[in-house]
Order: sequence, then C-alpha cells, then structure tokens
Amino acid sequence: MIVGLTGGIGSGKTTVAKLFQAQGVAIFVSDTEAKKLMKTSAEIHQELIALFGDEVIAENGLPDRKFIAGKVFNDKDLLEQLNQIIHPRVASYFQEWKTQQNTPYIIYEAAIIFEKNLQHRFDYTIIVTAPEEEKIKRVMKRDNSSEEEVKARIKNQWPDSDKIKLADFQIENNDLELTKTKVSALHKHLLSLVNA
Repeated sequence: MIVGLTGGIGSGKTTVAKLFQAQGVAIFVSDTEAKKLMKTSAEIHQELIALFGDEVIAENGLPDRKFIAGKVFNDKDLLEQLNQIIHPRVASYFQEWKTQQNTPYIIYEAAIIFEKNLQHRFDYTIIVTAPEEEKIKRVMKRDNSSEEEVKARIKNQWPDSDKIKLADFQIENNDLELTKTKVSALHKHLLSLVNA
C-alpha cells in the first residue's frame, strides 16, 4: 500500500513523516531524492545546462540551487521545464526503491501531490496542515526568511482548504504531543486497511 503525504510550506510534513518512520514505516522523501539526483546525475547536469546555460553549474561542479531558485521563482514555464527534467527521474527511482521495502505500507512525501494531480497514484493521501501564522513562524526560523518572503511563498501554493477536500486524511500539526497521538492512531488505522 502506498500513502501520499503532503502539506504546504511550514506545515511540518517532515516532522509527521519522521513520526511515521518511528512507527516503522518506510518513507520516501521526494525532495531529498530530487536533491541527491541533481547532485549525482550527469544526465541531469547536461539538461540543466541546456535549460539555464553554463552558469547553472557552480564552481564545485554541482548545480547551483540558489541560481536555479532565483530563475524559476517567478517563471512558471521555466519551473515546469525544470520539473520535467527532475520529476520523471524521481518517479522511476521510487519504483525501484519501492521493491526493496518490506513494511506493511510506505509513505511517499511530496509537496505538490494535488497541484500536479498525482493523488491517483496513491491508495490514500494525508494532508498535514497548520495555522498560517504558525507556518510563517516556522519557515522564518528554519530558512532565516523575512515574514514577507514566507507570505509570498505561501501565496504561490494552493490553500489548505482546497487540498483538504482532496485528501483522505488530515493531520493538524499545531502541537507536537497531539500530532504524535494523531499519527499513532492513523498508523493503526492504515495497518487495518492493509489487512482488510
């Protein structure tokens, strides 16, 4: 069984993923895997150079993530082209990774499951939510960003209300102890669905 886990910036989906991992669930973090592939794949490097020019590769021989982020932030077409380079490779790596796992179900964590209309790839989906002011505080602390920067990034994402309608389960992640309890209960529920 494959469960998709998603949530907006600052919702704490990484925290929730780690709580599931602590219950013995195998977790595939698409963003982490994308970063690894960007570093290691010569093919990706060539395609990035074709898309952004030579300056996309930093002096250390790796793609310059800040440079890329600056280029795609306000250019939806360029972002789409970047995604076309990275996402299919992450997807095929996931297919391979999946066969090596032996937990009752696995979780695929990705930020834009619903935005990309990928929910049909999963047996169930979980949305992690948090109040907006809490998200802003978390991201400001984590990324050293200003409130304005974080608000701009939130505005670029789908609102939680749209994603909640599409998700099978919601975890409101406002209080860590409560979140632990919710994850534990949902884990038991998902196990019962595996065995149903």
